[in-house]
Amino acid sequence: MANVQTFKATAHLQDGVKVKATARQFELTIDEPKSLGGTDTGMNPVEALLASLGACQSIVARVYAPKFDVKLDDFQVEVEGDLDLDGFFNKSEVRPGYSDIRYTFKIKTDSPKEKVDAFVQFLESKCPVGDSIANPVNVKLERIIIENTESAAL
Repeated sequence: MANVQTFKATAHLQDGVKVKATARQFELTIDEPKSLGGTDTGMNPVEALLASLGACQSIVARVYAPKFDVKLDDFQVEVEGDLDLDGFFNKSEVRPGYSDIRYTFKIKTDSPKEKVDAFVQFLESKCPVGDSIANPVNVKLERIIIENTESAAL
């Protein structure tokens, strides 16, 4: 029997390219650096994606480390990705998204290497964000709601 839970978020465009993103009772400001037309008041969306991957891997590590008898004294993920801006700026036919994403786990532990290796292999297979990035996901525009600003002001 499936255990499907739907998660929701809202992104509301503010001034310029600043976006107020909300999920449940939490809010995050997403913006672009000044070099890309923003005001540099928050991570940009592609940085937030990298941060989400690292955060997801960190949470999975915390949840599953005891099951593998791995003691985490510290766990950190460094994530970086390569993105050709010509795709976003429509200057060439390259894809606008990341072509490569790399990450490094920094694990401080006194657990045996064999246990850590098995733990890391499992961790990589259970991160929902990593899975969503690495495998095709059905993404579709469900509907468009157009509000007439003149009639809304009446």
